[in-house]
Amino acid sequence: MKFQLQITTRDVPHSEALENHIRQKAEKLETFYSNIIGCRVVIEVPHKHKHQGRVFDVRLDITVPGKELVVTREADEDVYVALRDAFGAAKRQLEDYGRRQRGDIKAHAPVMRGKVVRLIAEEEYGFIETPDGQELYFHRENLANVNFDQLAAGSEVQFLEDIGSEGYQAKRVSTGKRHAGGEGEGEKEEE
Repeated sequence: MKFQLQITTRDVPHSEALENHIRQKAEKLETFYSNIIGCRVVIEVPHKHKHQGRVFDVRLDITVPGKELVVTREADEDVYVALRDAFGAAKRQLEDYGRRQRGDIKAHAPVMRGKVVRLIAEEEYGFIETPDGQELYFHRENLANVNFDQLAAGSEVQFLEDIGSEGYQAKRVSTGKRHAGGEGEGEKEEE
């Protein structure tokens, strides 16, 4: 293990078996993200007067370059199940963090608004003016949830800005309360 591991137990009796189990789980985290700087594991039994039996809470604070990931798993009667769940959540967070660092997670383009300023009906394309005065080209094929014939100069539209072969253009142009987000997803219009 290349990182510092700190184990803290509160109202939980110390056990070599438990500590070894935590060390194994922590070491395995390095297979999902190799640049872990430190990991702090806290296991405690919270004081709940109306609950019978012991319940374990687990908290993991994992330090990685530029961030601290925190995982909290509460109220499991088996400390090993609570640890399994917490380290499983930590694994997912580390994988997501690694993907973001590598740029594997695609950021969604923001939904923009504008007005149709010109339509060239015979060639089935037009131009949308953005609030900052830029004009973006769109084609009939770029329409979502609206027909080209329903558009007129002055129509308010929502769209995603994309770079095309001849510069920026509008895609997924719509006029409704919902905007087509692709792959069956819709993004609600912000008011």
